[in-house]
Amino acid sequence: MPMWKRKEIQILLWKKCIKKNRSCAVWKQIAAAFFKGDDFLFYVTGTILGILCTLYFVLLAAVGMDFSWIWLAAAIFFFGMMAGRFYFHAHGIILGQSLRLAAAVVLGAGILIFVLAEGLILSKMTAKPKGKVDYMIVLGAQVRKEKPSRALALRMEKAAELWKACGEPVLLLSGGKGDGEQISEAECMYRYLSEQGIPKEKMILEDRSVSTQENLKFCAQLTGCKEKKTAIVSNNFHIYRAVKLAEKQGYQNVCGIAAQSDWRYQIHYMIREAFALVKEKLNGNID
Repeated sequence: MPMWKRKEIQILLWKKCIKKNRSCAVWKQIAAAFFKGDDFLFYVTGTILGILCTLYFVLLAAVGMDFSWIWLAAAIFFFGMMAGRFYFHAHGIILGQSLRLAAAVVLGAGILIFVLAEGLILSKMTAKPKGKVDYMIVLGAQVRKEKPSRALALRMEKAAELWKACGEPVLLLSGGKGDGEQISEAECMYRYLSEQGIPKEKMILEDRSVSTQENLKFCAQLTGCKEKKTAIVSNNFHIYRAVKLAEKQGYQNVCGIAAQSDWRYQIHYMIREAFALVKEKLNGNID
């Protein structure tokens, strides 16, 4: 074999060896970062949570659930935390003590507020009236064309179930017409409850509202329910906020009637409601 050919082969082998060693060094660095004590648990937990949040986002987005983007944001947060930690380890970057303390305080405060909000929501999730009531406000929810969503169906079923036990009160069916709805939420409830045997003269339709605030405000304008004993029917996660909004608006004797929620979306409802509760508190709509 010619000398020049031998040298060429030696150079190629040398380059391959260097490339292999570099590759091994990179993988060793990655392995050291991922499988080092507490870091291993951090990366495994972050990966699982990120994947679960992504899958839940896809599920919610597929059924057109509002506020579903929060799960995508959570997935990005978990994956971002892992990427940031790996980058810092790989480059030997250490955050300053004051910065770490500030991050811990902000995160801790956020968790505390969230836990307190969830505790308040849970406190009313089995609410039901004591004795008879004068008015029963059934809060609207999404209507798909002319059919009630699962959330609205559960509210109507609970209202029909307890109507007689509550002394056959006047039903205030509250909910306007949203995007993609061919009839108002109030009209949808009226049709269903009529089929359940509720007399038409016992139902009043409020078909202008597009929020819980407006549900309560417009119902009070139509009737004297603020001064009477009034029960609010909604899904269990929504009762605490609805009752507090009513009290802030001047309802003198108000209670909640908690209907069930679709178990597939219960976690989403609970988290969304915590954000809504904090928002209403900051806006001064509840005490």
